[in-house]
Amino acid sequence: MHDEEIIGKAYDARLMRRLSVYAKPYGWLIASALGCLLVDGLMQIVGPLMTQRVIDVALPARDYDLVWQSALFFAASLVVGFACQYGETMLTGLLGQRVMRDLRRDIFGHVQRLPVPFFDRNPVGRLVTRVTSDVESLNELFTSGVVAGLGDLFTLLAISVMMLATDWRLALAAFAVIPFVVWVSQVFQRKVRSSYREIRTRLARINAFLQERISGMRIVQLFGREASEAERFDVLNAEHRDANLRSITYYALYYPAIEILTSIALASLIVAGARRVEVGTLTVGTVAAFIQLLRRFFQPLQDLSDKFNTLQQAMAASERVFALLDTPAEDAGPTRPVLNLLGSRDGESRRGVTVEFDDVWFAYDLGHVARDAGPSASPEWVLRGVSFKVGPGRTLALVGHTGAGKTTIINLLLRFYDPQRGRVLIDGVDARDMPLAELRSLIGYVQQDIFLFAGDVLTNIRLSNAISDAEVKAAARRVGADRIIERLPNGYTQVLGERGASISVGERQLLSFARAVAADPALLVLDEATSAVDSEIEAEIHSALEVLMQGRTTIAVAHRLSTIVDSDEILVLHHGQVRERGTHRALLAKGGLYERMYRLQAGAVRDALRPADEGAQRGLAAGS
Repeated sequence: MHDEEIIGKAYDARLMRRLSVYAKPYGWLIASALGCLLVDGLMQIVGPLMTQRVIDVALPARDYDLVWQSALFFAASLVVGFACQYGETMLTGLLGQRVMRDLRRDIFGHVQRLPVPFFDRNPVGRLVTRVTSDVESLNELFTSGVVAGLGDLFTLLAISVMMLATDWRLALAAFAVIPFVVWVSQVFQRKVRSSYREIRTRLARINAFLQERISGMRIVQLFGREASEAERFDVLNAEHRDANLRSITYYALYYPAIEILTSIALASLIVAGARRVEVGTLTVGTVAAFIQLLRRFFQPLQDLSDKFNTLQQAMAASERVFALLDTPAEDAGPTRPVLNLLGSRDGESRRGVTVEFDDVWFAYDLGHVARDAGPSASPEWVLRGVSFKVGPGRTLALVGHTGAGKTTIINLLLRFYDPQRGRVLIDGVDARDMPLAELRSLIGYVQQDIFLFAGDVLTNIRLSNAISDAEVKAAARRVGADRIIERLPNGYTQVLGERGASISVGERQLLSFARAVAADPALLVLDEATSAVDSEIEAEIHSALEVLMQGRTTIAVAHRLSTIVDSDEILVLHHGQVRERGTHRALLAKGGLYERMYRLQAGAVRDALRPADEGAQRGLAAGS
């Protein structure tokens, strides 16, 4: 599931064009870095030229001033080369960091716009790898890949021209080993390519394993899984280590092989030049200069092979990154609002909306089917012809067994998914014809599984809109969360742990209520919203909700039927269909599914209380 299938070509013009879009704003950095590399390449031939000049001219003539001049000129070239290398490193590093910043910003922005089904299909560890490791590979492409590779090519060209211009026969003798260098480099590239893919696969598995186990650490510790999970991690860690060691082995073999070929080239150069020096057709200074040039020639040639792997890794990473960026974003709908409900008027809260489900059919495995497609016998329909209507100031409750379709109705209402048949209407407008931002701004959603961000209390409460601190505190007071917040060491500025781990579940639920109240929604969606609070706080919340729900529309998903007895209408869902509907009293009188569910829950409560009551009675009897 976490394997990296894309290996990548050595060079892909299509991907490079897309990457160049991110580099284009920083063209001056690229030009400046190339300028530094070109000057540094020219400085590479100064040393050999000065060596030849001293040996062939200055020493025979005993011209020590020329020796000093040559030495100073060589020293100056070293200083200029140092400055150019420093400038190139800083400029390409700045280029890589800026491109990486822009790319990560685009990836994260795009991920936030992806539909919920995408996250159902893709593990978090893989997405984190896209934003971290893959983008880092592209950073290496700009810092030590393309620009530096162009510099190496220029250096090779300058040295080759210098060698051929000085003595073409010595140059041919030195170039004799180049075919072997190319062959060794090709073998190295193939091995490293396979090794790189293996490393990426192992790293993706480690990321996914860590993300899942750290998120579920309470379960790991509760069931005493520490030792077994550590063993599984050791296996993954060892596989990653072994893959890296294989890659290191290839590098350990490649560089000595290139060094041997360089020595062979030097030996060929000396053999070819010795006889000509003896007969006087070649000077010692020329041979000495060639030896230095040859050393400088093989260094960029060796670097180019490594940069080839950097380029290939970057192509693979960019293929994965752009595949993510090309994933269609969530349909945001029209750009202009279609309802006049997007704000309060004259300080008054917005009114409610009319929500209607019109013959809605939905199956999770048919999310791609067109909106006008009809039902068939093959899909596993989660909702089957669900219809209901609830208006402003009224409360609709959804009850039913696990898997009956209650949460799916909420998901369709929030447009996390769209129905394959039927319509979800808001004030008579199809939800798919509304701007997504407008639709969700109308809804205050309180989940059973609360998610709080690692930030202060104020920020977590005013997520949905920009409201003042006073309005945040007023919202907290309305649901009784102010007493809990004020007990925190820093009150409203208290920084919460990841997912709100530093406070209790009940306290997190109260903060989620305050968040919904602060948004001043037209539609309240409550998913067993008081399941994690005690009876006293639950009573306070219900009192606050009575005020909050006035004039608004409320849809409540309930597992405890005692919490929805005052609802205006109750829908009883069974296998994706509405089997019963009516008020609490009417459904009890009907004696159907709802009555049995209510009787079972009431019986369970009595059974839970009976042992305590009997124990108390026995205690009283003993005391008398």
